[in-house]
Amino acid sequence: MKYIRKAQDRGVANFGWLKSKHSFSFGDYYDPKHMGVSVLRVINDDMVMPGKGFAEHGHRDMEIISYVIEGALKHQDSTGNDYLVSAGEVQRMSAGRGVRHSEFNASDTDKVSFLQIWIQPNVNGIKPSYEQKKLPQDGPLTTLVSPTGDNGSLSIHQDAYLSRLVLEKDQSIALQTQQRIGYLHIIKGTITANGQTFEPGDAFAVEPMQTIDIKSETQLEALWFDLPEV
Repeated sequence: MKYIRKAQDRGVANFGWLKSKHSFSFGDYYDPKHMGVSVLRVINDDMVMPGKGFAEHGHRDMEIISYVIEGALKHQDSTGNDYLVSAGEVQRMSAGRGVRHSEFNASDTDKVSFLQIWIQPNVNGIKPSYEQKKLPQDGPLTTLVSPTGDNGSLSIHQDAYLSRLVLEKDQSIALQTQQRIGYLHIIKGTITANGQTFEPGDAFAVEPMQTIDIKSETQLEALWFDLPEV
């Protein structure tokens, strides 16, 4: 376990309407020791106040995933998509050769919390595309995003997988990725792994051929990334 990212050490941005914690360098937060893991470039833990949001802005050549933890997001983009993304749903937007979009809190009374995730694509200049789904949990690990849309998951233009890990209290699991890199980001709950305790917002990387045995001390919700060596 060579890379550990603790929640309290993340970059912080507070604009009043938006409170964000950056796992990796983003915007005004820059740390050369935290530039991403493999093709994973951004994990922003965002909380948007009622009725507020990100005004229309542009992206290109990036796979952008939103995982809504609480509340709902209103998404609109320049390709004509206009959707509500609710808690438990996952959204994927391939920016490709260029797309403009906005994201707003769909509620005028409640906050919305979500993870904004950016993954570098393996092809540039493609036609922008969009998907969103709510995938029911199927065992401890449920694939949410994969290169070919495995088992009904959303597809992505990269050799990368994103799964939701859910464990009950005192449940254990061994995580490994063979010749690849793993990255676990905790959303809710507490675990022990390799004798260390990890809490919400904490994360760590799993090196190729390394196995990590984890035990959930409480009910757990986390995201597990299976990433290529680069």
